[in-house]
Amino acid sequence: MFGSAERKGGRIKGVNRRLSREEIKETRTTKEEAQEGITCKTESKRIKGADMNADEILASEEFKRCVDFHGHICPGLAIGYRASKAGLKHLHKGRAVDEEIVAIVENNACGVDAVQVLTGCTFGKGNLIHKDHGKQVFTFLGRKSGKGIRVAKKAEAGERSKKHQELFGKVREETATDKERKTFWEIHHKRSLEVLDKPTEALFSIRAVDIALPPKAIIEPSIVCDVCGEPAMASKLTEKNNRKICGDCLDDL
Repeated sequence: MFGSAERKGGRIKGVNRRLSREEIKETRTTKEEAQEGITCKTESKRIKGADMNADEILASEEFKRCVDFHGHICPGLAIGYRASKAGLKHLHKGRAVDEEIVAIVENNACGVDAVQVLTGCTFGKGNLIHKDHGKQVFTFLGRKSGKGIRVAKKAEAGERSKKHQELFGKVREETATDKERKTFWEIHHKRSLEVLDKPTEALFSIRAVDIALPPKAIIEPSIVCDVCGEPAMASKLTEKNNRKICGDCLDDL
């Protein structure tokens, strides 16, 4: 409105008159709107850059904890990491201290270790449920909100190459040469980086789900088995011939 003039007190530098109250108010409003625009742009940039690239993930403390727990970096661990981060983001949750989050995993592969580390869903707390479907599918549920999100790896997200699969078999069978072992881990690491670098939507199909929440973990006193003398959860004992028998002993009878 005033070109390149600057406001100082109630005056505009280069203009020999005082501003009216209306002009001062309008100038302040314009300045506030401009500042708000800068803030919005900064926030937009921050959100846009929220997803880290592979190098940043590798250097993060979260991923290092996953590697320490699992033992090594691999594509499966990377899938579990990315799935967990996606699930927590959609639930607007951090790591569960107790049973605030429930995770249902449809495999018992490497990625489940990342799920335990990042979400706090563990077998010990009873909020990690395993369904043996052999699928890279992870469902995360929030107890308080009742919301659920299903994160499923896409078929086109990539599998092992023929060479990768061949070397994987040799390493597993301990028949790989030193050179083959070295090549395998190089391919394995490269594949892990690809998983960490891919956009979330390229890796997974994500959709909201409505699933009945499982009951919280049962905590109850133990009762001594009448056969072996070892304590077991009361609900896990079977009464037979007036004796309370644990699962181990029942199998032997």
